[in-house]
Order: sequence, then C-alpha cells, then structure tokens
Amino acid sequence: MGKLVDIKGAIEGLRAGKTLLYPTDTIWGLGCMSTNDEAIQRIKDLKDRPADKSFIVLVSNVAMLERHVKTIPDVCYDIIDFSEKPTTIIYDSPIGISREVLAKDGSLGIRVTNDRSCQRMIQGIRCPLVSTSANISGSPSPTGYADIADKIKEEVDMILNERLDEITTSPSSIIKISSNNNVEVIR
Repeated sequence: MGKLVDIKGAIEGLRAGKTLLYPTDTIWGLGCMSTNDEAIQRIKDLKDRPADKSFIVLVSNVAMLERHVKTIPDVCYDIIDFSEKPTTIIYDSPIGISREVLAKDGSLGIRVTNDRSCQRMIQGIRCPLVSTSANISGSPSPTGYADIADKIKEEVDMILNERLDEITTSPSSIIKISSNNNVEVIR
C-alpha cells in the first residue's frame, strides 16, 4: 500500500518523482508533478488509461495559471471568480507542462483549485499538479477513499493522510472557451 504522508511528505515525494493519491476540491485524484514524464506514465499504467487521453492539472491561483497559459480569454476570469462549482477550463497551448498530459490538439484542462491542501502542495512543488480521477479507466469515479480500488491504493507511491473518511462530491464541470469566447460545456 502507498505510504501515508502529510502535506510536507507529499511535497517532498512529488518533487522526487513519486505518485500521490489525494482528495481534491471535487473527488479523490491521482497526481504527480505535471513536468515529470515518468511519473505521468506510471499514473497512466496504474489506471490502465489509454495513452491518448488527456489529463487535468490543478494550479494554486490565477497567477500560476497565467504563467502556464499564453492567452486567457477574458471570460475565463469571470468563470473562475463566479462559478459555484469547481470548474475546469480547457486552454490551448499550455506552457511548461509535459506533453504527456495534453490532448491530441495540444490543449489542456486546468482548474484553479480552492482546496487549501491542494494549494499548499502545488505551491510547494512550484508547478501544476496532475489530477486525474482515482479510478481504473472506464470504472466509476469513487465517492470517497473507501471506494478507491485496492490496486490503486497498493500501487500508488503515497496517500495523503487527509479526509480519508469523507464522502466526496462530483467531478468538476469542464468547459472549453473558443477564441471568439463561445463556451462549450464538455461535462
């Protein structure tokens, strides 16, 4: 089973290239540094994830988002500020992030997280954090730690020792903003 760690241990492990099972502002996620190709591949293998499926990454604040996205349509700032539910926005051509997490068209779903633990980890690793649902591909997303498949718990390097007994909410909304500011709801 993955080693139980606190925030400090998670940051140290992520920096060392380890994978992490952790609660987010939506559901439990599997993550690693978004710049580490080897760790990203281990997550793909752990989830039995198709190689061409993209990921979501979390950033700690808008300033970090601006460092990793060339052009942010103005409407995105309003969505980030006023969405009542955690919302992931798909951006074109992110900067400084592994190609291994991108969609075929080079885009990437990025969410500014409001979860304090996630924010602290992201600030500690100084890069976006991969955040994919903690399930085997094709299986339902778990509603809490207890519902996560044993295979994932056993093969992940670390498990954040927070909120292990809480029931989680649903996955984030996902939207794509086109260059003419049209909003397409993906999920």
